[in-house]
Amino acid sequence: MASTPESGLWRAFKAAAPPKTFLQRIENRHGGGIPDVYALPDSLPVWVELKVAVRQHLKISPHQVAWHTAYWARGGLSFFLAKAPSPRNYVLFPGSAALDLAQRPWTEVPGERFETLFEVWEYLRTEVHGHYRGVLRL
Repeated sequence: MASTPESGLWRAFKAAAPPKTFLQRIENRHGGGIPDVYALPDSLPVWVELKVAVRQHLKISPHQVAWHTAYWARGGLSFFLAKAPSPRNYVLFPGSAALDLAQRPWTEVPGERFETLFEVWEYLRTEVHGHYRGVLRL
């Protein structure tokens, strides 16, 4: 398999994951919009689409927009993780921002910026816990 920028991001994302986090890379070459990574930090599910920002726009397909939009509308939790070419190296966008990310420069879409993937994982864990507390009304 040829190495891509996203595969490098995957390796770094996986290496920074909290202990005992289940991670599954999804190799979907047939479209459908399913995100690249299925993760279970603290036994709670979240999907993450990995992107490497080279230019103004992230390459977001119509299938990815449809998948993330439908998943969020039904109470699911997903994100886009972009490796940025800036001092704040990583930007995490909620899946609900899929259409904005497909239509606008990623720098104009609100997202959380981080210097390390360890910080990304801490934020993700907090978001996952808060999301499922709300869904389950705990």
